[in-house]
Amino acid sequence: MTQNPQETVIGRITSVFGVKGWLKVFSFTDPKEGILEYTGWVLDLDGKRIPVKLEEGRRQGQAIVVRLKGISDRELARTYCGAEIRVPTTELPVLPEGEYYWHQLEKLDVFTVDGECFGCVDHLIETGSNDVLVVHATAGSIDQRERLIPYLPGEVVREVDLAARKMIVDWDPEF
Repeated sequence: MTQNPQETVIGRITSVFGVKGWLKVFSFTDPKEGILEYTGWVLDLDGKRIPVKLEEGRRQGQAIVVRLKGISDRELARTYCGAEIRVPTTELPVLPEGEYYWHQLEKLDVFTVDGECFGCVDHLIETGSNDVLVVHATAGSIDQRERLIPYLPGEVVREVDLAARKMIVDWDPEF
């Protein structure tokens, strides 16, 4: 399913937890518990959109576990496993100037400081030390290579222009 431009994915339901309908969630928010601040979720499961209400949630070891309204048994909960959790982008906090949500960077065209096109940002990867842009080639790219470019604003990423849908990077085309 194509992502609704007014929504962003904040996590994924991975498995059931216990026998009373609780679910284990992989959170894309930072910190992980941030996902619990959004109570009106839309689940995307096999192309179906399912609005749900978060009743309660907590950290459980390294995971987040949640209970959704109306789900009180393990078998019903299991039917939601694998669903992406989406929220309206209007619910996201406004970031300081120069900071961006991943969904804002996805699909930006990426150019070198010399004007060569690498392609567009497909997605980002969290590595621990810094995020990494996964740039896929497009028809106008200098070649057909996929590139992994560290997301280091001021060092590698020189400019992000959301209005023009482009990013300028200081990155060697040979990498």
